[in-house]
Amino acid sequence: MRAIRIHEQGDPDVMVMEDVERPEPAEGEALVGLDAAGVNMIDVQQRSGAYSVPLPYTPGTEGAGEVLEVGPGVQDVAVGDRVAFAMVPGAYADAAVVPAGRLVPVPEGISTESAATVLLQGMTAHFLVESIAPLEAGDVVVVHSAAGGVGLLLTQMASARGLRVVGTTSTEAKAELAAGAGASDVVVRGTRDLGEVVRAQGAGIGARVVFDSIGKDTFEDSLVSLARRGTLVVFGQSSGPVPPFDLRRLQPPGSVFLTRPGLADYTATRDELLERAGAVFSMMTSGELDVRVHERFPLERAADAHRALASGTTSGKLLLVTGR
Repeated sequence: MRAIRIHEQGDPDVMVMEDVERPEPAEGEALVGLDAAGVNMIDVQQRSGAYSVPLPYTPGTEGAGEVLEVGPGVQDVAVGDRVAFAMVPGAYADAAVVPAGRLVPVPEGISTESAATVLLQGMTAHFLVESIAPLEAGDVVVVHSAAGGVGLLLTQMASARGLRVVGTTSTEAKAELAAGAGASDVVVRGTRDLGEVVRAQGAGIGARVVFDSIGKDTFEDSLVSLARRGTLVVFGQSSGPVPPFDLRRLQPPGSVFLTRPGLADYTATRDELLERAGAVFSMMTSGELDVRVHERFPLERAADAHRALASGTTSGKLLLVTGR
C-alpha cells in the first residue's frame, strides 16, 4: 500500500510517498482502509520538529474509512463498518491499524470524508465549549482564529449555546466567515483593541472565557480581555509557545484561571469518546454545524497541504484523499 513517510524532521519536502507492506491488526486492533485523512496543525508541528516523534513514521492523526480486517478479541467494530478515528498516528496512508476502542462509527447520512473532516476538530470544539468552564447564555467568549478549522466549529457551537462570541482573524475575508458562523463581533488582529471590543460586548465586564489556539502572539491580549475569575484556555501554539510565565500575573486581572487542555484527556474513556463524537455527528446531521472544507489534496500532495496550512491563508479544513 501507499504511505507518506518521514525519515527526518524538517520542511514539508521531508514527507515522501513510499510503497510499504500493509500491516496486520494485532489483538484488539482493526485495519481501516482510509478514504480521507484530516490535515491538522499537530501534523505540521510533528513534521517540522516542534514536537519530537520517533522516526521514521507515517504522519496524520485523523482519518476515516472502512474496516478491512479485525484482530483477535475485537468486539467494538466488524469488517465492513464505516469508522473514523482521531489522535491515532498513521493516517496519511491507504490503510492504518487502529486500536478498535478508538474507532467511532460513522452514522448514515455522513460520508467517511465528512467524518475525517470534522472528528478531531469537532470534538476539540465540543470539549472546549462544554467541559472547560461553566458558561451561561449571554456570556462573552473570545475565539482566536475564528475562521480556522477549530475556530469555525467552536464559534458555531458557542453561538448555538447563546454565548456572545468575539472572534479574531487575520484578514477581513476571514472576518466575514467568522461572522457568518455566528460571531457577534470580529476583530481583525492589529486593527482594533480586543479588550475594548470584548468589554463593549459584555457591558464592561470582559470575557468569561478566551479560547486561544495561537499562543505566543495573542497571549497578552487574551489575558487582558478576561473578566474577573475568567478562564484563559490555551489549546494551541500556531505562532509558537507562550514564553515562561509568572503565575502572580493571574491575580491583577481579577484572579483569572489559565489552562492548557488536550483532547485526549476529554476522550479518555470509550464512553466519553463515543459521546463527544456522537454529539458532533448529530450536530452535522441536524444542520446545526456547517463544516467548511477549504481544499482537498490527493495523498501524494501531502507536502502541499502542509504548506497551505502553515501559510495561515486557509479557512476551514484541509483533507488528504486516497481515491480508494
